[in-house]
Amino acid sequence: MSSFEFTDADRAFLAREVLPFLPDRIFDAHAHLFCHEHYPADTIPPGLASTPPRLGLAEYAALMEWLHPGGRVVGGLFFGLAFLGDRQANNEFVSAEVNGSAPLAARSRGQMIISPQMDAETILDEARRLGLTGLKCYHTMASATPTWLAPIEAYLPEAHVAAADTLGLTITLHMVRDRALADPINQATIRRYCASYPNMRLILAHAARGFNPWHTIEGIESLRGLENVWFDTSAVTEAGAFEAIVETMGHGKLMYGTDFHVSHIRGRCVAIGDSFHWLYAEEMNLDEKHTSLQPVLIGLESLRSLRLACQRLKLNEQQIEDIFYRNAAALLDIV
Repeated sequence: MSSFEFTDADRAFLAREVLPFLPDRIFDAHAHLFCHEHYPADTIPPGLASTPPRLGLAEYAALMEWLHPGGRVVGGLFFGLAFLGDRQANNEFVSAEVNGSAPLAARSRGQMIISPQMDAETILDEARRLGLTGLKCYHTMASATPTWLAPIEAYLPEAHVAAADTLGLTITLHMVRDRALADPINQATIRRYCASYPNMRLILAHAARGFNPWHTIEGIESLRGLENVWFDTSAVTEAGAFEAIVETMGHGKLMYGTDFHVSHIRGRCVAIGDSFHWLYAEEMNLDEKHTSLQPVLIGLESLRSLRLACQRLKLNEQQIEDIFYRNAAALLDIV
């Protein structure tokens, strides 16, 4: 069993757990586009080797049928994945895709990978040149070690936030540190950035990195009242973080995202103690104990978790459609 394979177990799970819940129109607020050539020769990171060598909008659209069939996905917010590879080439690729003639391009937007070493004026010039409407930072480019413990400023400097404020750009932030949104240092930076730069629009990836939902549950109150912060659902496979966001910030701040290509890896993430652990099918004993395990795609697990949150919160059909499409369309000026 490998990634980028749609199995009978996936089909059965999709039909039973996901299809009854899906609206007809979906916008993906968190997806990666890239090519193997964006990485140095023979250094494609683990987990990417099994992906197709080119993942542009056409390949993305075809693979999205595994999660929500029937052409439901009509657009997305896309950015690269070559954080430690050829970022320039990856940004050029994303720009060409979202500004091109592919069917999804008309209702898609792109974000530019930025490193903390970049000059703010260069960021503004490149965003204009590439026709990209947002920025994507990532902790692996921070100079602090280990980067998993880096404060936000180490990979998203304030000058970059100020630049985003100038053009009204979005920023997708995958925060780190052990307790994510429950960390007072992360809370203080997010509040300061959002309050100081109201024209910047911040998207906290992975339900404020709620892979352990208790971190988002504990920390979400610290963001109450901020107008320019949103959250995407990407690759989160437990419902609690979604529920906390909707209850505290309102359902209009939550946007559906897949984290493509991660959505097509087989497994799930589980909270363990005060942390979390990724379970991947390739690393599991599938004949453990009394039954044979049949892991499904992470994207399907995440959709079931979102369904559970919506059911527990008793969201109506229109509110669910907001999460899947209208919230992102309003944020990103999608007509």
